[in-house]
Amino acid sequence: MSNDVQHYSDPQDAALALILANNRGDELTDILVAALEDTFRILDEEWVSERMH
Repeated sequence: MSNDVQHYSDPQDAALALILANNRGDELTDILVAALEDTFRILDEEWVSERMH
């Protein structure tokens, strides 16, 4: 990995870079799993509301 300092304009990009730089893959996995669960919940809610119309 490079020792160059990178500056990110998006705070989410900076947080992701920090997680990756510190080899905290488990934390990143937890974040991604939570995001997928939220996505599936939202899709399920939309699917149920479409069936009722």
